[in-house]
Amino acid sequence: MQKSPIVEIAKKISPAVITIVVSKDLPKVEGFYLFPFGGRQFMIPQIGKQKKEKTKIGGGSGFIVSKEGYVLTCNHVVRDPTAEYTVIVEPTKKYSAKVLAKDPLIDVAILKIKDHSLPYIDMGDSSNIDLGETVIAVGNPLGEFEDTISAGIVSGLSRKIKAHQGPTLKVTSLRGLIQTDAAINPGNSGGPLVNMEGKVIGINTAMVMGAQNIGFAIPINYAKKDLEEVMKFGKIKKPFLGVRYFILSEQVAKTNKLPVNYGALIVRENLGESAIVKNSPADKAGLKEYDIILECNGKKIDEETPLANLLQEQDIGAEITLKVLREGKKINIKLKLSEKK
Repeated sequence: MQKSPIVEIAKKISPAVITIVVSKDLPKVEGFYLFPFGGRQFMIPQIGKQKKEKTKIGGGSGFIVSKEGYVLTCNHVVRDPTAEYTVIVEPTKKYSAKVLAKDPLIDVAILKIKDHSLPYIDMGDSSNIDLGETVIAVGNPLGEFEDTISAGIVSGLSRKIKAHQGPTLKVTSLRGLIQTDAAINPGNSGGPLVNMEGKVIGINTAMVMGAQNIGFAIPINYAKKDLEEVMKFGKIKKPFLGVRYFILSEQVAKTNKLPVNYGALIVRENLGESAIVKNSPADKAGLKEYDIILECNGKKIDEETPLANLLQEQDIGAEITLKVLREGKKINIKLKLSEKK
């Protein structure tokens, strides 16, 4: 009986799919004590004040994309800047990983491990994907089952979702995603979505809780530019405006009695900080707190088309025109974007 082509593809790509272990030095648990409350006994950990131990606090998947040791994964897998990240290529091969760059807008992160003889996966072209084509998802579901292969099809293209990330459950909007019915579970995040040529076309990022066979992957073309810049410049080069803001909606506008229900309202997020970054393009152009940026180069800013996405389309040094609502009057402000430091 002839074997499925998936068998050969799995053999080819599995060695380059890695497990990412997230750990931190945390106070050592020296025992437990019982705490009575409401007629019940609760077991409370007794934390040592002096001793600390390295503790695993999370994990995810990733994949090697060059023999020099560059690794692609999801930004939310390596979101903690104070944590340590260990890459497990196989049980006998473990490496300390350095996070080179993170791109929260598309949920991509780039890591590097020190080895120049590693297996890697070739990247495909996510602009050339057909609805219904067969795909394979590989990862480390639940942090326990290494090199788990699941097959399915491309169920949808250009999907938009709102993902809850991190302990604060911050909502992040992700757009242009590949939808697949190949099984994607917690711990699969950062693993590759591969076509029948054995090339990566996506990075597994999210699933829908409470539903079956609805998973999403970031198109690999989104990550290619970031990777090229990191390999060339050592960082991701991004255009920079220099404002803190939130996107208005009909509900927000109604609650706060605002004159418009779309646009980006410039406002500080926390006490003690500024809504306008000093010496930024926004500062030099005279943007002010409580201005509402309605359009960028003639494109309306709303929840479907946020300011961050429109800026992402621009080059560093590009001159843009913002339509701004200030004290009931619409004005046009021209400025030149700088590079994000």
